[in-house]
Amino acid sequence: MDAWVLWLIASGLFAAGETASGDFVLLMFAGGALGGLGVALLGGPVVLQLVGFIVVSAVLLALVRPVARRHLTQRTPLQLDGVAALIGRTARVTQPVDGHGGRIRLGADEWSARSQYGGETFAVGSTVRILQVDGATAVVGDALELD
Repeated sequence: MDAWVLWLIASGLFAAGETASGDFVLLMFAGGALGGLGVALLGGPVVLQLVGFIVVSAVLLALVRPVARRHLTQRTPLQLDGVAALIGRTARVTQPVDGHGGRIRLGADEWSARSQYGGETFAVGSTVRILQVDGATAVVGDALELD
């Protein structure tokens, strides 16, 4: 099998691997493999093909990867997800909430909850604000304090 075919296969494998990592390193190696492929097509020996791979990969890693990562992060807005999206939302108390426990309803979900301060209690039907999430328990406070 010709050396250029091996470089083409290596480039494809690096590019395919990039889809799993998303870090732009394997993609730069795919470009380096294309550099090795170019040297192989020009009839260069294996040592020069490896040098071509290393040089092109290093240049791409040093110059192209930082720019690509910067463009990706600038185009991706910060979005809260998971429990971080719950912080600051209000909920309705379904079982009395105190420093030891209770239950709240947030939309269609029911959460275990406890008050922020040990002596603070909230009666059934009152509105509370989620201040943090500790495991599967929402830590809540008075909804009127932050408005």
